[in-house]
Amino acid sequence: MAPLVPSHEELERRRIVNVNAETVTNIASTDFPGHWPGESHEWNLDKFRDGFRVDFHQNKKFEASFSLIGLDASIANAFRRIVMAEVPTLAIEWVYIHNNTSVIQDEVLAQRLGLIPLQGSVEGLNWMQWYNKGSEDEPGSGSDLADYNTVVLRLDVECTKNPNASRDETDPRKLYKNAHVYAKDIVFHPVGRQEEFFTGEGAIRAVNPDILVAKLRPGQKIELEMHCIKGIGADHAKFSPVATATYRLMPVIQILRPIIGEDAKKFAKCFPKGVIGLEPITAEDERQNAEYRGRGGELKAVVRDAFNDTVSRECLRHDEFKGKVKLGRIRDHFIFNIESTGQFDSDVLFLESVKVLKLKCARWKRGLTDLMR
Repeated sequence: MAPLVPSHEELERRRIVNVNAETVTNIASTDFPGHWPGESHEWNLDKFRDGFRVDFHQNKKFEASFSLIGLDASIANAFRRIVMAEVPTLAIEWVYIHNNTSVIQDEVLAQRLGLIPLQGSVEGLNWMQWYNKGSEDEPGSGSDLADYNTVVLRLDVECTKNPNASRDETDPRKLYKNAHVYAKDIVFHPVGRQEEFFTGEGAIRAVNPDILVAKLRPGQKIELEMHCIKGIGADHAKFSPVATATYRLMPVIQILRPIIGEDAKKFAKCFPKGVIGLEPITAEDERQNAEYRGRGGELKAVVRDAFNDTVSRECLRHDEFKGKVKLGRIRDHFIFNIESTGQFDSDVLFLESVKVLKLKCARWKRGLTDLMR
């Protein structure tokens, strides 16, 4: 017996997570074998390829927004978690303070430096190897310092009086030299093959040169050396390549019955600007729907752009809209928003997460093969 084929309308209904006044229903995904009697829902590569789509909404250096359509929530969430915690970057791990006479304590200064996002050649980052810290119980069990696992940065700044400053000047940045220490004062010292990989625009430096590190006054000095290693966000947040990585489901707004006149204006105010539009009722509307008859020229509410809706459910609080509107979200339409800290361009980050997931799958497949032997 051939499997039953559900209608397009039924399949679309199953995709919608219903957002009600007090509850959320139809949450669980049902497109797997055995849930719907007589229907075939086994996973198929060709079917997935035909239904999967990527739409870009915004693509800037530090922020990207795009939609993944036709994907299961588990895979979408895997990409989000990998972007945050498993894409490697470079960060300051050790700070060797030779002299610090500023008002900032050594440990606070080291913590501030460690959180400064760094950028450099992606090719060089891929060339670098992981630094093994070893075990505290086994001294000397870690990696040796080398050009392929450690990057050296230095900060050597002393505050002095500015002899050219005006006698009436009150701004310390003009009264003194190096009154403010910024991330741009950190100097990269390449060693070995680092000079080959981290050169020019690819040199290691702070993403934002104007991050304030400390404030000094004449006679105060900061002299220190920093060692940077390759790491992932799962070890420490300073290695995470993103400021935020989030996704939300695509909102759905269905107007079941006409909303006209003052009700239409009130209905539009229940949503963010631009989500609901107001249009005049036409003669064609009157012919197609009896509730529009005799009201030609009045304003009616229409869904203009559901993408920007926050699904606040405000419209469900008002009695005049009961039975006229239905809210929901599309369960397999994920709107991603990724903000990069600067090591990678925002759109490249998602591709890096795909590479990591592919490596994980290959590793799992090899392990499964070994078990079957």
